[in-house]
Amino acid sequence: MKDLFLLDPCVVYLNHGSFGACPRSVFERYQALQRELEQEPVQFLARERGFGERFESARLRLAGHLGADPACLAFAPNASTALDTVARSLALRAGDEILTGDEEYGGVMLLWEFVASRSGATIRRVPFDDIDPGLRTRVVFCSHVEWSSGRVNDVADLCRRARAAGALSIVDGAHAPGQLDLALDAIGADVYAGNCHKWLVAPKGSGFLYARREVQDLIEPFVVSWDWDESSSWPDRNRWQGTRDPAAYLSVPAAIDFQAEHDWPAVRRRSRRLLEHARGRLQLEPLTDDFVQMLGFSIDVEEPATLTRRLFEEHRIEVPVFETSRGWVMRVSIQAYNDEDDVEALARALDAS
Repeated sequence: MKDLFLLDPCVVYLNHGSFGACPRSVFERYQALQRELEQEPVQFLARERGFGERFESARLRLAGHLGADPACLAFAPNASTALDTVARSLALRAGDEILTGDEEYGGVMLLWEFVASRSGATIRRVPFDDIDPGLRTRVVFCSHVEWSSGRVNDVADLCRRARAAGALSIVDGAHAPGQLDLALDAIGADVYAGNCHKWLVAPKGSGFLYARREVQDLIEPFVVSWDWDESSSWPDRNRWQGTRDPAAYLSVPAAIDFQAEHDWPAVRRRSRRLLEHARGRLQLEPLTDDFVQMLGFSIDVEEPATLTRRLFEEHRIEVPVFETSRGWVMRVSIQAYNDEDDVEALARALDAS
């Protein structure tokens, strides 16, 4: 499987969780679309080829793959952009509470801090299992797959409880598509944002925003442009964002096909087995038992930046170490291109450090 990806064969790549990696065939489809765009931009963008039928076909294909009502799904460049679109649309005010898990992605928490500082709302962070919406809770925000630990949270149950409490449920699904089989309509989140460029192995610049019909009027388009019309459907109002390259979006079906052709449920099972092997081989404490292809380990290290630099410069191993509320964490991602030799390489490098 390694030769199906474009990664440097001299690097042990255990960091799929950060930016993903695109298979060769999917990337070739992406580049072919880009070449077509540059050969005749007007034909591609303005004569209903790029942002017309093909764009809609790709969006519908993704909706089917995610188990989502097509009327509730729009493309977005990434989960961060999608979440920003939602958070900055909300009419929060002083006294409102934004309730979040305590292991949420730092970049998104900066967004909530920005929103809270301008609205007067407050943020309360608690462990996922302790999230309990109260009378003042207006937003419940959590991750489907936690970025640092790899833990898979029961977001469907939380979304039910949030709705019962009258709170808007927003799920950060950055790491879920491709790593989990999703049925977004069944999960019941009011809003769900995800990436296609990570575990779904599509090109960078492909993500999505899902919003239930009942909450769509709360969300202002990130860009108001030619597709804006009060009578248009919600996906259409969020389609055209000025001149941009849509090739990443149009390549998503190729990524879905790639995973179907290579038995991705088997890839996930194999990836979990490798991580279970890593639990014993690395002699580090895992942060969760509920993982699929990504797992965080507690690591006691005085100079984490030095460690990551040495792992790469001396051993050509790409693996992140970062600080969390539970201390320093080494997060190991296992994708289709990884094997037991990669885990062994990391174990030997840590032994030598």
